[in-house]
Amino acid sequence: MYYDVHGNKISKSQWKKMYAAFKNRQEIIRAGLSRRDLARMGLLTAAGYLVAKEGLSVWGQATLSSSSGSGQCASPATIPFTMQLPIMPRKQPIALSSLTGPAPQINPNTAINPVTGIAFEGRTRPHQAPALGFPFPPSVVYQVSQQAGTVVMSPQLPQQTIWGFDGISPGPTYVANYGTPILVRNYNNLPTDNGGFGKASVSTHLHNGHTPSESDGFPCDFFAQSQYYDQYYPNVLAGFNSDHPPAPGQPITQAGDINEAMSTLWYHDHRVDFTSQNVYKGLAGFFLLFNQFDTGNEGTGFRLPTYPDFDIPMMFADRCFDPKTGLLAFDLVNLDGILGDKFLVNGVIQPVLHVHPRRYRFRWLNSGPSRFYQIYITDLNNTGANNQFWQISNDGNLLPTPVQVPAVQLGVAERADVIIDFSQFAGKTIYLENRLEQTNGRGPTGNLLNAGQGNLLLQIVVDLPPFTDTSVDPATAPQFYALPSTNVNPRVTRNFSFDVTSDGQWIINNQFMDCNVVRFQITQNSVENWVLSNPGNRFPQWTHPVHIHFEEHQILSGAPGLSGRGDSNFFFDSSRTSTGVNAARKDVVRILPRKDVTLFFRFRDWFGRYPMHCHNVVHEDHAMMLRWDIVTNGDTNQNP
Repeated sequence: MYYDVHGNKISKSQWKKMYAAFKNRQEIIRAGLSRRDLARMGLLTAAGYLVAKEGLSVWGQATLSSSSGSGQCASPATIPFTMQLPIMPRKQPIALSSLTGPAPQINPNTAINPVTGIAFEGRTRPHQAPALGFPFPPSVVYQVSQQAGTVVMSPQLPQQTIWGFDGISPGPTYVANYGTPILVRNYNNLPTDNGGFGKASVSTHLHNGHTPSESDGFPCDFFAQSQYYDQYYPNVLAGFNSDHPPAPGQPITQAGDINEAMSTLWYHDHRVDFTSQNVYKGLAGFFLLFNQFDTGNEGTGFRLPTYPDFDIPMMFADRCFDPKTGLLAFDLVNLDGILGDKFLVNGVIQPVLHVHPRRYRFRWLNSGPSRFYQIYITDLNNTGANNQFWQISNDGNLLPTPVQVPAVQLGVAERADVIIDFSQFAGKTIYLENRLEQTNGRGPTGNLLNAGQGNLLLQIVVDLPPFTDTSVDPATAPQFYALPSTNVNPRVTRNFSFDVTSDGQWIINNQFMDCNVVRFQITQNSVENWVLSNPGNRFPQWTHPVHIHFEEHQILSGAPGLSGRGDSNFFFDSSRTSTGVNAARKDVVRILPRKDVTLFFRFRDWFGRYPMHCHNVVHEDHAMMLRWDIVTNGDTNQNP
């Protein structure tokens, strides 16, 4: 029996036409056309969908089963929990003399990376850090190649060609330390043939480093095949050049506000118009930051579980696979966002992890493209159990103290570090389960599924022998960093409306993203409040996970819950207190339909251009993004 995208029965001949349309759309994507290209070619309707031409309509995506749970794709069947959870290798530095190409230089090397007339291609600005006293080149140097690789995501699927950093996805994990600047040389060695989707033009963003603009991975700083881009990461605490300068005799690398320290970051491609395709294809990885408190050694500092033995990054993703070929498939023309029916952790569909009966630190990341998660611990033999654990961070920032939770909510690009004590599950098999119902890319429905009825993401088998555990017990209420004060008068309060046009295009304050347009300018080392609103003027309505580059925010008001109906299923969000205010620092905030949220920012230390955008990457690529700049004397435009 055959079904359409809504689960309705159809004939075999209808299915063949639908599958042909799906394949034709894949050819459009292979050609590297963006939504804006399609609009110029007259291939989009007023609602933003593909025109209903024979063999092309968006409603023609073939599905073979109505049981996928996504309403958008029906991948071939796979057997879960047969492959081990991959642990990504630690990226190793190299000698400066071993870099491919010329030695790094402060000014852009336009002889090697020529600017070819595109508004921003490659690095166009000098590195800022050396002028402030940071060493150049730094003592720690890396080189990474963005290239194709072949991987197995499930034994029931064929080998997949992905794009990865060093040819793997997720890419290798960078392990850095505050006070030790690094330089990363990114080489674009991607193939000309994109294998169906993706753009072999890239810009790598370190999300959410306190990084100078020229190394941030600004979406319009993309560079072409056979070119490279040197990114300088100072790994310095925010405030080093403003409110927390170095003490007399202290190097600038050691300055800044310790309460602004971050832990779990990630890096991903951010090429304007093609972020969704390139990240979907594999261009993402983890970047971990340690210091004298969060040391990576459970015998020192905060005594969090030791990396890498008991500290495991986990990247969640959902994907679609072609129902005939079993190959990874991407559909450009989905207006709301893409939901997959296969759930990957570290690049493998529903893997298994064996652990010791002791405490572990898991670093959870929702890499998208469009799904929201609410992750529980599920014991299928005791589905009524309330298996609580400890959340210790929100996005890249440790909470002031651990919070015991029954689940963790993650919008796209959000992270959470958790502590799970597996001694209580010794000898058992348990699962990480997403119980948040979501039927399309607009956002969650607001319903929570019963235990065992959601999406099982990872099987965890607690069968390894006992192992000494000297890590801190979260139940003892250890104290981490304090929250910086928000009791400061803002220089300006700016308002931003995240909406959609009548013809289905995503906008912020009624404007599309344009690399050449600076929407507003911020005065360096100033404080601002931003009000982000989701008016929901059109039906259907969407939830937007919004990311602001460069500086973390604190929530002054507004509820960033995950429920599509508001707070109907809201139980805890570590970004706020019981009154909705100021319990964590974050870099992604969810804006519910017909809701708004007020954020507090300090913009310090660096100059240059940065973006704000929806991190449902389908929305981002279709212009729900804007550029803002940090300058010496900014404006006070309340409605940019």
